[in-house]
Amino acid sequence: MNKFGPKAQEKVGKAMHEMHEGTLKSGNSDKKVTSSKQAIAIGLSEARKEGGKVPKK
Repeated sequence: MNKFGPKAQEKVGKAMHEMHEGTLKSGNSDKKVTSSKQAIAIGLSEARKEGGKVPKK
């Protein structure tokens, strides 16, 4: 049984890819994300907003 749905996996993968490229930004600021944990959190947050299968915070 997967803990995360396919939409969440897709969003986290995209966020990780953007972090490695150096284009992932944190919130409304211009600061770049350097932590993989922060990139995962951003991906899960985006998946939650779109109604994906993601555990509660």
